[in-house]
Amino acid sequence: MAHESLRNEPAAPLPAAPVTSASAPSSDTKTRARRRIPIQREIVVLLAMVVFNLIFTPHFWSLQTFNVNLTQVVTIVIVGIGMTLVVATGGIDLSVGASMAISGALAPMLFMNIDGPPGIVLAFTLPVLAAAVCGVFNGLLVTRLSVQPIVATLVLFIAGRGVAQVVTDGSLQAFNNPAFQWIALGKVGGVPFQVLLMFALVGLFVWIVRKTLFGQYLLVTGGNEKAAYLCGVPTARVKLIAYTICAALAGLAGLISISVNSSSDANVVGLGSELDAIAAVAVGGTALTGGKAYIGGTLIGALIIQLLRYTLLAHGIPDAAALVVKAGIIIAAVYVQRRAR
Repeated sequence: MAHESLRNEPAAPLPAAPVTSASAPSSDTKTRARRRIPIQREIVVLLAMVVFNLIFTPHFWSLQTFNVNLTQVVTIVIVGIGMTLVVATGGIDLSVGASMAISGALAPMLFMNIDGPPGIVLAFTLPVLAAAVCGVFNGLLVTRLSVQPIVATLVLFIAGRGVAQVVTDGSLQAFNNPAFQWIALGKVGGVPFQVLLMFALVGLFVWIVRKTLFGQYLLVTGGNEKAAYLCGVPTARVKLIAYTICAALAGLAGLISISVNSSSDANVVGLGSELDAIAAVAVGGTALTGGKAYIGGTLIGALIIQLLRYTLLAHGIPDAAALVVKAGIIIAAVYVQRRAR
C-alpha cells in the first residue's frame, strides 16, 4: 500500500528557470534576425558603392544620374519580382526574356491597327495576358508533367522568341504613340511613372509574401514541398500561380522596354533579362534552393548590379567586363548564402 500511495502521489513541479536579462533570445527573435541579415548586408554594399561613386565618379551627384540609374533598373526589378516568387518555390524561369519579346511584339500591332482608347487599352492588357499564358504553360509542365523547371522553361526560352519573330516577321516595329509610351516616359510630380510603378509593385509583393496565405504557402512549398503537400498545402496550384505571375510581370516589363525605345524588335527585346533577374534575386539574398523570398532584397540586388555597371562604364571599363564582374557577383552571393545556412 505504501508503494501504491507513492506511485499515485503527484510529482513535485520542477523549479522554474530564473529569468535574467542575459537569457537566450526566443526562436521568433532569432527568425526575425535571420530575415533581417541579408537585407542589411546588401544595403551596406549598396551604400558603399554610392559613397565610392560620390568620391571618385565625376557628376555622380546629380538628378539626371539618379533618374538614369533608376529608370534603367525598372525592368530588371519588375522581372526580378516574378523570378523571386518562382525561385521561392524551388524553381527557375529562363523564359522571362521570351515573354517580354512576345508582349513587346503584340502591343504595337494592337495600338497601330486599332485607333483610339480601345487600341491603347488592348495594347496594355492582351500582351500581358499572352505572357501570362506562357507562364501557365511553364507551370503545367512543372506541376502536371513533373518536368524540371530549368528544362520546362528552356522550351519557351527557345520557342517563345521564335514565336515573337514569326509574329513580327522578324522586322523592327518603330512607332510614336505618346498615350502608350506614357507608361515609360510619363512623369508624376517630376518622377518617372515607371519608377513609381516599380516601387508600387515592390510594395505590393512584399505585402503578399509577408501577410497573405499565398505568401506562406509559397515559402513552405519551396522549403519542403512533400511535407507541405502532406499538410494540405496545394503545392501544384501555388507553383502554377508563381510561374503565371512571373510571366505576366515579364510581359509588363516588355511593354516598358519597347516604350522607352519607341520600337519593338523581337530579336533583342528582353535579351539577357533572365540572367539579370536571376542575378538580382541571388544578390538580394533569396536562396536559389527555395523556401525564401526577399522582394526588397531583389530591389537592392538590382540596384547593386545597375550601379556596378554604371561605375564601370563611368571609369572607362567596357560593358563586356561588367558581364564578367556580374558573374563573379552571382558566385559570391551563392557562396555567402551557403555559408549563412
